[in-house]
Amino acid sequence: MDSSDLKQPVRQLVTDGKGTFFEKDYLVPMLTTDEIRVRAIMTGVCRSDIDMMNGKFALLPTDMHGHEGLGEVIAVGNNIEDCKVGDYVATRGEPGYADVYNCKQGTYCVVPEATPEYIIEPVACAVNMIHTCEQELDKRHNGKMLIIGGGFLAKIFYQTLAEMDFEFDIDVWTNTDLDWWNEQGANTSEYRRFAYDIVVDLKDTDQIKRVNVNPNALIILAAQKTVPHMFDFANWLWNNVTIKMPSPRAETFHEAMKWATYAIQTGKIEVDNVWTNSYSRETTWQQAFEHGNDRPQGYSRGYIEWD
Repeated sequence: MDSSDLKQPVRQLVTDGKGTFFEKDYLVPMLTTDEIRVRAIMTGVCRSDIDMMNGKFALLPTDMHGHEGLGEVIAVGNNIEDCKVGDYVATRGEPGYADVYNCKQGTYCVVPEATPEYIIEPVACAVNMIHTCEQELDKRHNGKMLIIGGGFLAKIFYQTLAEMDFEFDIDVWTNTDLDWWNEQGANTSEYRRFAYDIVVDLKDTDQIKRVNVNPNALIILAAQKTVPHMFDFANWLWNNVTIKMPSPRAETFHEAMKWATYAIQTGKIEVDNVWTNSYSRETTWQQAFEHGNDRPQGYSRGYIEWD
């Protein structure tokens, strides 16, 4: 599988949007000059994959999943200078659930080893929120911030703020990992008493409707809303709020991936105990999607590992 011209199809995991994933053949396209070819080693199971499996993203293609990739470079295009055959790379793009896939330049970054903490894409999502909104955050330095949600993304976002020398008075609206948040000194109990300069929404709920904002507040909408929600835009308009919706498709995301790799490698942000569940591509991959959907006790995030 080290050729830049694979003539035989490889295996791929896809969904029909009706509640399951299944295997099918995938013919890897011919490598272009601005692409690399990656042999999959691990791929994280994202909530968006589960939502597509359950038919909640009907407008998105159901045969392109697995954007939290980690693998080994087995071929490079003629214009590629930032990696070589044999390097390990974290990838942002589909189809990471294929045994082998191509990545365009700018959608991957070299990582030091093929271990779960270097499944970089979900970490970079949190970092990218700050990179995308940096100027707006600067305007509200030392302001009062509310983070809605206390899971993986919220923790990475919180740690990254500190490493980038932002200082805010931060409250967290969550029932998740309260011991961790209390150790950080974040207030998790009095968020209804205040109005906020910055609100970071990381939950697929309508909690943000019940948040009071100050004039000229910044609202960062970073949760995937898989069901319709009604929002009081009149209140936001009256308060002259700025709304930002950071995207993994933004030009800033590649830099966020590189910064996240550096931060993990140097211990500036901790991702220990994030990847709680590993599943074999050969034997237990179906459970990866079942557990991602049902979230059994002790489950944080899961990944599929190629043997």
